[in-house]
Amino acid sequence: MTDVIVQSDLDKLLDLFELTDTGDDVFIGRHPEQVTARTFGGQLLAQGVIAAGRTIVKGNPPVHALHAHFIRGGDVTQPLEYHVHRSRDARSFANRQVTAMQGESEIFTMLVAFQDSTAGLEHTVSTPEVPYPEDLPPLGEHFKGYEDRIAAFVDAIHPIDIRFANDPTWKARESGERLRDNRVWMKADGRLPENPLLHVATMCYASDTTVLDSIITTHGLSWGIDRLFAATVNHSMWFHRDFRFDEWMLYATESPVAAGSRGLASGRFFTREGVLATTVAQEALIKYFPPKD
Repeated sequence: MTDVIVQSDLDKLLDLFELTDTGDDVFIGRHPEQVTARTFGGQLLAQGVIAAGRTIVKGNPPVHALHAHFIRGGDVTQPLEYHVHRSRDARSFANRQVTAMQGESEIFTMLVAFQDSTAGLEHTVSTPEVPYPEDLPPLGEHFKGYEDRIAAFVDAIHPIDIRFANDPTWKARESGERLRDNRVWMKADGRLPENPLLHVATMCYASDTTVLDSIITTHGLSWGIDRLFAATVNHSMWFHRDFRFDEWMLYATESPVAAGSRGLASGRFFTREGVLATTVAQEALIKYFPPKD
């Protein structure tokens, strides 16, 4: 009898990073078996940065920034074609434009900048004071009793170990708490290979999780319980310092503004030692449909 090998969710994510090179700087990406209604934005970010990184040939500078726009919802039954345009290559930096296509439709476009780090001015902000991840329950504990109402989250792929330092949206709503910021520890749910690009890609994937929470918790609302529609419009990341994403990082997010049916969220990834490694900004279309009297 042949033993059945059960693949971990992290292994499934790493498989998604194995893009097929078709030549002419075009790479094919696929979806996981566990899918949402449309392509998860974090998947597009991660696969896009992998595609861009696969075209770097001079000096191998690290990713230092990316700026993405989400144009259409991806069809989860179809593969994605990532077309990479080599804008510039220099000794210590490079620029790429990545466009994800399905058929004749553009799904997503992203500018990715690579640049070596050199010594210069340095300053940072303090990390928020929160309990350490070992003192916080795993994500599955927060699902208990809410499985039917937040089934989309429960049934999704979970390659990231997530530990909330505050209540997630569904628990905060039930208690009547309004949160203007959210604090979440994250890391890959297992060991990642040494390739720094895979650590960046895994952070990109995770960065699209919980970042919008502060927009709705400011109003006492919750995903899966209130009638909400959300679609990411754009997403930017700036990578300041080296990190490993198979070690705990605190994702501290807040929402400075919501207006015109759009909400803006900002986030910061701190290492466990309190070093600010990455800054994130995401804008999304947010619509709330309150219950009728």
